[in-house]
Amino acid sequence: MFETLTERLQRTFRELSGRGKLREKDIRSGLKDVQMALLEADVSYAVVKDFVKRIQTEALGEDVLQGLNPAQQLVKIVHDELVHLLGTEHADIEFADQPPTVILLCGLQGSGKTTTAAKLALWLRNSGRRPLLCATDVYRPAAIEQLRQVGEQVETEVFTLGEGDPVRITEAAIAHARAKGFDVVIVDTAGRLSIDEEMMRELAAQAEVAGDPEVLLVVDAMTGQEAVTVAEHFQDALALHGLILTKLDGDARGGAALSARAVTGRPIKLVGVGEKLDALEVFHPDRMASRILGMGDVLTLVEKAQDAIDQEQALELQQRLLSARFDLEDFRDHLRNVRRMGPLDQIMKMVPGMSQQMGDLTAADFDERELDQIEAIINSMTQAERRDPDLLNASRKRRIARGSGTKVQDVNIMLKEFRELGKMMKQLTGGGRARIGNMQIGLR
Repeated sequence: MFETLTERLQRTFRELSGRGKLREKDIRSGLKDVQMALLEADVSYAVVKDFVKRIQTEALGEDVLQGLNPAQQLVKIVHDELVHLLGTEHADIEFADQPPTVILLCGLQGSGKTTTAAKLALWLRNSGRRPLLCATDVYRPAAIEQLRQVGEQVETEVFTLGEGDPVRITEAAIAHARAKGFDVVIVDTAGRLSIDEEMMRELAAQAEVAGDPEVLLVVDAMTGQEAVTVAEHFQDALALHGLILTKLDGDARGGAALSARAVTGRPIKLVGVGEKLDALEVFHPDRMASRILGMGDVLTLVEKAQDAIDQEQALELQQRLLSARFDLEDFRDHLRNVRRMGPLDQIMKMVPGMSQQMGDLTAADFDERELDQIEAIINSMTQAERRDPDLLNASRKRRIARGSGTKVQDVNIMLKEFRELGKMMKQLTGGGRARIGNMQIGLR
């Protein structure tokens, strides 16, 4: 979502760093570019104005202008102010001392509330909680059935009384949760196509019967400035505890993500980063600021790797690398683990400095069908061939190509990439220096 903003900011900083010693007018000119980049990203004008003003106060100080590397200091100032804009530190969901905790999801129709409810249920289950989904959107056709379907996919019970009173359904769901031992109730409230008083009164009544619920506003990050207006209205009518941004993997300009928190004063707690029901992440302002500036996000990358890769399997693979027994079966398992971490273009950008090297590459350039092809080629081999690729003569390669629906040339390319990876691993494990360069496994 932030690709265009990232490119603009990086270009500005490159121009400033190329000038060596910076003068006051250079910084002012650079900050104008930063301001334009943020406005083009659909960030609220009031937010941008305040943001640039704070940066300017810091950047025009004597310590920066007289420093050895003022351009790098300016990048740090912008990073710190982005973190401040996004919320300083991540905010957790507040759980009640006496269960069940009631989470009231509100937002406009089409913001992704129902899908987010299921994602949240799965995320809570994986965190050791026992959630109950509650369907109170009695106005939108098939909304209750949609929640039932996604609830089934994440193996979470859905409570509903059909087309009744949303306030009474909420109250009954909480009673059901207490009786059955659920410790969290996720209420999927009704959305509207626009803000209206009836909607707000109903939400306020649901919040009242829930006692002291965690009220989270679901905001579609692709709706731009309209999302900020929506957030303001909900903040005026309800005691919001935080925001969940959906569709952060989209191709919109991303201004809502930078504006919503500043406008409401409420933290962004979670973000939806894909269509799959496990694509929900805790929002970390410092990590998002680093991503926006193209600095990567190592911590999130490590967390994704820990979630995707079995630790015992990883240790076994490490031992095979150290003993030079890394074969094509290991190569296939390694690729599967990488793919479980998420879309390759997103993973690559979490590596510091990689976004600059990728340049104009887009998600389309990371065609994961090529990884399917590599796996098909390896699966078309016998176990003996996977464990000893030196057995692969011309006749065997032709058989493998036929079996995998590829060409002999594709088999040769895969084997070359495997052997290059093997050489690199030997250098790394043998204490030598390995130069990775721009090698891309399976991406041509």
